[in-house]
Amino acid sequence: MSQTVSDFIVERLHQWGVRRMYGYPGDGINGVFGALNRGGGKIEFVQARHEEMAAFMASAHAKFTGELGVCIATSGPGAAHLITGLYDARMDHMPVLAIVGQQARSALGGHYQQEVDLTAMFKDVAGAFVQQATVPAQVRHLIDRAIRTALSERVVTAIVLPNDLQDLPYESPPRAHGTLHSGVGWSEPKIVPYEVDLKKAAEILNDGRRVAILAGAGALGATDELIAVADRLGAGVAKALLGKSVLPDDLPWVTGSIGLLGTEPSYKLMTECDTLLMVGSGFPYAEFLPKEGQARAVQIDLKADMLSLRYPMEVNLQGDAKLTLAALLPLLKQKETGSWRDRIGRWNRSWNETLETRAMQTAKPVNPQRVAWELSPRLPDNVIVTSDSGSCANWYARDIKIRRGMMCSLSGGLASMGAAVPYAIAAKFAHPDRPVVAMVGDGAMQMNNLAELITVAKYWKTWKTPQWICVVFNNQDLNQVTWEQRVMEGDPKFVASQQIPDVPYHRFAEMIGLTGIFVDNPDFLGEAIDSAFAAGRPVVLEVRTDPEVPPLPPHITLKQAKAFAATLLKGDPVEQGVVMGTAKQVLSKVLSGSGGDD
Repeated sequence: MSQTVSDFIVERLHQWGVRRMYGYPGDGINGVFGALNRGGGKIEFVQARHEEMAAFMASAHAKFTGELGVCIATSGPGAAHLITGLYDARMDHMPVLAIVGQQARSALGGHYQQEVDLTAMFKDVAGAFVQQATVPAQVRHLIDRAIRTALSERVVTAIVLPNDLQDLPYESPPRAHGTLHSGVGWSEPKIVPYEVDLKKAAEILNDGRRVAILAGAGALGATDELIAVADRLGAGVAKALLGKSVLPDDLPWVTGSIGLLGTEPSYKLMTECDTLLMVGSGFPYAEFLPKEGQARAVQIDLKADMLSLRYPMEVNLQGDAKLTLAALLPLLKQKETGSWRDRIGRWNRSWNETLETRAMQTAKPVNPQRVAWELSPRLPDNVIVTSDSGSCANWYARDIKIRRGMMCSLSGGLASMGAAVPYAIAAKFAHPDRPVVAMVGDGAMQMNNLAELITVAKYWKTWKTPQWICVVFNNQDLNQVTWEQRVMEGDPKFVASQQIPDVPYHRFAEMIGLTGIFVDNPDFLGEAIDSAFAAGRPVVLEVRTDPEVPPLPPHITLKQAKAFAATLLKGDPVEQGVVMGTAKQVLSKVLSGSGGDD
């Protein structure tokens, strides 16, 4: 049998190093699935329950491996369903290739069933490269260019394959005018600024007395270099949420996450520094950075379009974080680490006392902070942790302490609900010997993550170890938005939009062959978490949590306080619980005996 276009595509993807793709079948892409079957396992196909989840998995694969993520779907609705997950990859600068089917070439333009203008639809999310194949000889350079573009520019690319083209005999491009003869391969370049620019940056950093560093996902491979630079400068380091695993949290000068979900020490670090070094971060919230003019600033980023975008930088260094920090280090003078780092250490100790006091406050029935507080020290050293968007991301950001060797991520720039479970599935496929934990709100479980537990049930016996845990925060409320309504809009909880059904998630897990654990008493949390890690199969750990525990920002503005007061004046449906929950959290700093401000 001669090689079809689809056979060639599978072989070419394999030559590029692709060993796994995520997706869902359909008649618009059947030719490629037939080739995958004929390929004898060259490329593993992971069947998600929904194409959006497959795209999230491809994004997470890129995050947790550094490789190209690949997802595949049929024409029309299948291709459309990929879009949200692809935007997650695009906004977090992940290399992902989407392969989608299309109706037959002769039918295009005829208002045919499932005919959608896919190149137009993908033009924004995959704007760096999206093309539809028209003849067999074109497919070679489409595959090569799509992959090379995705890897080199860290973007999403897409290829559209009409279904009649997929089964045609493959033809190499002839040696003729108007043809292209592409090849496989790409090597990551060494990108380091010139010495003169490094010296300019060093002068600013050497002059600073109170240096703050903000590290993001772009610094994930530069842990040792970042520690060396921070020690040389006597700096404190805050972490953007996508950079949570850049540095271990047990370093006394690491202040943890920054922003609305961040810590009080990170807020103080930024408001009291006189010099800022931003490394590999696109953190968007200017109100949590130094006031303009307060600090002299240097930024390192691989992408030029992210430089001097969040804060006016004096020196902009385009380069790889690891290589650039290593080149910068010899130019930096050793600072005395005394008073500035001492203050940072006191802030951290005070904050940790506050976090513990908040976590241990009584709630109805379980304080959601305590779930993360009890989970954190029980996490294995090589764990991979994922979080969904929503109030659970607050507890992930603040209460989960990262140690060396851990990995973690979530939907960052897009902040999409529904990413935690597909992220955790992709993490387990990428690293089958490592334990994986997903932290998920009940809203995201009902939206789409419940169905993806079926994917876990389908595949878990093929994993090297069965340790895969989904921690569900069940509070029957779309909690983050509820609190945003109260604090940002000054509106009481809108029950019609915010209240969601109570679902026995642990029982669903048991029904499909997983282990289910239910906790509604905080005294049993530790025991339940230990049991989850000891189970011989994946676990859904459902905790009944209190929706009236507020996800307080590290700094409450006057505007927020006024909006919250207006909420109470208007009358909230659960006003007494809101007042009590907020009072306990706000007073926790006093209760912990750590009210001083250095």
